[in-house]
Amino acid sequence: MMTLAGSEIMSWVGSFIWPLIRIAALVGAAPVFGARTVPVTAKLIFSVVLTMIIAPVSPPMPVVDPISGEAVLIVLNQILIGAAMGLALQMVFAMFIIGGQIIAFQMGLGFASMVDPSSGTQVPVVSQFYVILLTLVFLALDGHLTFISVVAESFHTLPVGINGLTNNGLWSLAVWGSTMYAGAVQIALPAIASLLLINLTFGVVTRSAPQFNIFSIGFPVTMVAGFFIMLATLKAILPQIQLQVANAFALMRGLAGGF
Repeated sequence: MMTLAGSEIMSWVGSFIWPLIRIAALVGAAPVFGARTVPVTAKLIFSVVLTMIIAPVSPPMPVVDPISGEAVLIVLNQILIGAAMGLALQMVFAMFIIGGQIIAFQMGLGFASMVDPSSGTQVPVVSQFYVILLTLVFLALDGHLTFISVVAESFHTLPVGINGLTNNGLWSLAVWGSTMYAGAVQIALPAIASLLLINLTFGVVTRSAPQFNIFSIGFPVTMVAGFFIMLATLKAILPQIQLQVANAFALMRGLAGGF
């Protein structure tokens, strides 16, 4: 009759549970995979399947009593690691949402908003256009495969244990947040400059010829000019998407012990 020791049972259970906690937190916080339109059941199934693939090739997991204080600390660290890595990638999508909001307000389309399926919040339609474009480019660049690769690498660079994110990692994540706003301004800068020039032109015409009702044509001209500017800057947006996604994956690797 075969008998199993308690340490062996905890080792088998821990070899699956500890990676699952980090992967589930990462999937829930990451864009595309963790969108609100994706059912919770689908996220859980994806996390379990990904854990079944990654766990056998990961380093040995610690054997810890599941009701001990050490186990609680490990769980909290895995949730923090996964959420931080997902947030790093989520900020890229937030960057384009903010950039689209700036352009929309400059065009006069700030009132035209819709619910963003990924976050469940109201965003301008211009922002939604950039989010859809970013999602398609992300998938076309095999971002989902790189995402899985980064998750698997994280268990080798930052094994499961009581050690979590370092101070350098947390600081890099905070700096990446400031980069998000700088990138949003870079995305909207051509539209800001062009539409500002158009508004200045309308102001000069209104000042020199007050009898003309410039405001009646100002709004449609500004809106149409904004669409042409968006079309003209698409070629410059695509390399920006590739650069920011690559930077986000580099930060995710750094958070997982790459610093």
